Amino acid sequence: MLVTIEVVPQDLMASRFAISPLIETMHAQWVLAGRYRAGPHGPWAARWRETYKALAAGHPVLRAAAAISGNRGTMNVDFIAPPPTAVDVPFEAELAALRATPLEQAHAEIQRALAGRPPVAGWVRRLLLGPEVVARFADGYEALWREILSHDWPRFRAVLQRDVAYRAGRLAAYGWQAALEDLSPQVRWRPSGRIEVELSSPSAHRLGGRGLLFLPSAFMNTVGAYLADAWPYALVYPARGVAVAPPARDRDLAALIGRSRARILVELAEPATTTQLAALLGYSLGTTGGHLAALRGTGLVTGARIGRNVLYTRTPLGDALVDG
Repeated sequence: MLVTIEVVPQDLMASRFAISPLIETMHAQWVLAGRYRAGPHGPWAARWRETYKALAAGHPVLRAAAAISGNRGTMNVDFIAPPPTAVDVPFEAELAALRATPLEQAHAEIQRALAGRPPVAGWVRRLLLGPEVVARFADGYEALWREILSHDWPRFRAVLQRDVAYRAGRLAAYGWQAALEDLSPQVRWRPSGRIEVELSSPSAHRLGGRGLLFLPSAFMNTVGAYLADAWPYALVYPARGVAVAPPARDRDLAALIGRSRARILVELAEPATTTQLAALLGYSLGTTGGHLAALRGTGLVTGARIGRNVLYTRTPLGDALVDG
């Protein structure tokens, strides 16, 4: 099924990229519940699965969510994790917006979602259509964030930040085609001024100068969309660099330049700042900076200042060394 999104010239400048901790919490829940393939996050999911089971026992709404959220081919609700209104909104602010959802809106979305699915268990329906459903979702996601996702958020956020820097730069410098060409096989740009997205239900939309919000996800390997008029139109897509492939000669590279520097060099398949690399690899800022200085001094990486940050990337020599 094809979803089409028509754009006008003003939409290019109005479009933006953002990171949503709340949406990533929802995606993480799908993975931890076994509803979506863990992929490169397999070890992470295995480490936290028992903790998640305990949370789901204490917050039944996390189990009931399967009826209305994350289902391919059917309508899902948006209010439990709406698209953010700014570029880098803290989890606490997004959670406050969720708690402020009017009960009538929540029930209307839930009823539409349930209408397109087989009948659910009685306890699920009573919980989802009960008077405390908004608070229950907020409490469940808050517990999931606090007990699980917040511990690894600096690493996930660094992956998402790198993706945003890459794609936002391409969109601003080269336009729609450059930004969309490797977003996902589900997404295509048509020179006539139209974005085509392969989703479960066909529909047609016009941005009309409002722009499109792009939301990278560290957990999803497919594209999703927010296309209801109540929210900013948004595309959720798989972030780049979630699973950086190890070098072909990992042991030889580590023996040559050291294990830590080899890991940094491999990670710089995607540009990154010192702070992002430290978060991704679990090193201190001082240790990461020292290794980067050594790699830069030997001509394996280069740095370019962007605002207050220095963005590091591999040189052709660094590429050749990693590729063996």
